[in-house]
Amino acid sequence: MDWDDLRVFLAVARTESLSAAGKRLKIDPATVGRRIARLEEATQARLFAKSPQGYALTEEGARLLPHAERAERAALAAGESLSGPGGLTGLIRLGAPDGCANYLLPQVLARICDTNPGLEVQIVALPRVFNLSKREADMAIAVSRPEAGRLTVQKLTDYGLHLAASRDYLARVPPIRDASDLKTHRIIGYIPDMIFDKELDYLAEIGVGPARLSSNSVSVQLNWLRTGAGVGVVHDFSLPAAPGVTRILTGQISLVRSFWLIRHESDARSDRLTRFAEQLTREVRAEMARLEAILLQDEQVLTESPLRPDP
Repeated sequence: MDWDDLRVFLAVARTESLSAAGKRLKIDPATVGRRIARLEEATQARLFAKSPQGYALTEEGARLLPHAERAERAALAAGESLSGPGGLTGLIRLGAPDGCANYLLPQVLARICDTNPGLEVQIVALPRVFNLSKREADMAIAVSRPEAGRLTVQKLTDYGLHLAASRDYLARVPPIRDASDLKTHRIIGYIPDMIFDKELDYLAEIGVGPARLSSNSVSVQLNWLRTGAGVGVVHDFSLPAAPGVTRILTGQISLVRSFWLIRHESDARSDRLTRFAEQLTREVRAEMARLEAILLQDEQVLTESPLRPDP
C-alpha cells in the first residue's frame, strides 16, 4: 500500500471534501479523486460514501483510518530522527481563541521562531473549539479543559479578567464606585448566542448586562472600549496593548480563567511537537508574567497621578 495514497486518504477523511483535501495537499481535486480510487482498488474496499454534505468514511474506511494514522506518525518520526536534536523545523499550526491569538501568542511565537530559524508557525484564530481529529491544527489552546476525545491536555497558564473602560470615558461620566453604578452605562460583551464555551459567559457570572454592544471577537470588544463606547470585561494581558484602557472595580469584580494546551493523543510520541509544546508553555508563562508586571506598573503610575480628584 502506497504511503502517498494513505496521505491523500487521511486528508479526505479529515476535510470530508476532495477540494479541501486538494488545497491542504496542494494538488488538484481530480488528482485527489484518482488517488482515492486507486487506493480503493488496491484495498478492494469502498472507503468513502459521497453525500450532499461531503465524503464520509464507510465502515471499511473507518477501519483503515487508525492504520493510516500510524503510518503518518511513523513518517513524521522518521523525518524527526533525520533532522536530529537541533532546533525545531517545519510547519506547526496552532489554533487559539482570538484573545490569546491577538494579545499573547504573537510575541511568544516570534521568540520561539527566533531560536528555531527553520520553524514555520501558523496561528488559526477562531472563536470556537478546534477539531484536532480532522487536523484543523496540530495543537490547540482552549479556555476549558475537554472531557472527551482522544486528547492529551495540559494547563498552559491562568489569567485574570476585569471590568475596564477607557480613561477618556471615565473622565466624562460619574464615578463608578460599585456594580450598581453600571446600570446607567452601556455594557460591551459577547453576542449571547455565539458564546461557544460557558467559560466565556462573563457578564452572566458577574451579574452585569445585558450587552448593548456585542461581538464574538475579543478584539472588537476591546476596540469599542478604546473608543470610549462603554464598559466591558477584558483580559488583563490585553491591556498593555490598549494603553488608553484601564481596569475598574478590581476589588469587587474579578475573574480567573485558564488556557489549556490540547493535542491529539496520537501525537504524544512526536518528539518535535512535544519539544514545541514545552517551549510554548515556558514562553507563555514568561510572557504572562511580563504583561502582568507592565499592567501593575501602569496602574501604579495612574494611582500616583489620578485622572481627577475624588469627589
